[in-house]
Amino acid sequence: MARPDAPTTIRRTAAPAGPRPRLVVSDLSALRSGRELWKDVSAAFDAGTTTSIWGPSGVGKSTLLACLGLLDTVTSGSITLDGDELTRTRGRTRRRLHRDVFGFLFQDHGLVDDWTVAKNLDVALVARRAPRRQRAGRRSAALRRVGLDGVEATKVSRLSGGERQRVALARLLLHEPRVVLADEPTASLDAANAEMVVDVLRTFAEDGAVVVVATHDERVIAASDQVLELAGTGLNRAR
Repeated sequence: MARPDAPTTIRRTAAPAGPRPRLVVSDLSALRSGRELWKDVSAAFDAGTTTSIWGPSGVGKSTLLACLGLLDTVTSGSITLDGDELTRTRGRTRRRLHRDVFGFLFQDHGLVDDWTVAKNLDVALVARRAPRRQRAGRRSAALRRVGLDGVEATKVSRLSGGERQRVALARLLLHEPRVVLADEPTASLDAANAEMVVDVLRTFAEDGAVVVVATHDERVIAASDQVLELAGTGLNRAR
């Protein structure tokens, strides 16, 4: 897939040795304010693949992604990664999973408005224990990759919604997660930048990550290896 900008090399750490991750959900249900969003959700998400989840507004796609990433809780069912049960993890174990395993690209961007772009990106670099002397170069490379070269000193509050989404994508590149969870990642972007996001998500998968995307965007769906429709009674294979 063509990129809107010239390719930029991002320093990436080597994938860990051993089996690549497999995220499996079994018989998940979510009850919110007395209303059942969905039940009997079961699916497997393999390393090296991109899965699109689509469905009507209000069906609970964002809630499902938050549950997969242990940011929200399910009412029943199990979530396993590499055979390890995750739904009962708490405290330090859950924080470690968020630091080392899961990466998020959600609609609220998850950025601190009063911080500069550089300070927001440094959150990922500090978590990855990147040496201080490497941080400026790695920040610049990630921002070039998403078409935002030269904005390190800009406060996030001065950026447009689309620019914030691209900063969040740059932070995800620096985070290097094993499981990527993205909620409508192209919603606020023009066609060229939406294509760039699709390309970056595919790169994560090619590097061995599990990539799961909630989307209505046909470009994202067309680039996915697996397409699932979320309904109240579960996840149904659409392709």
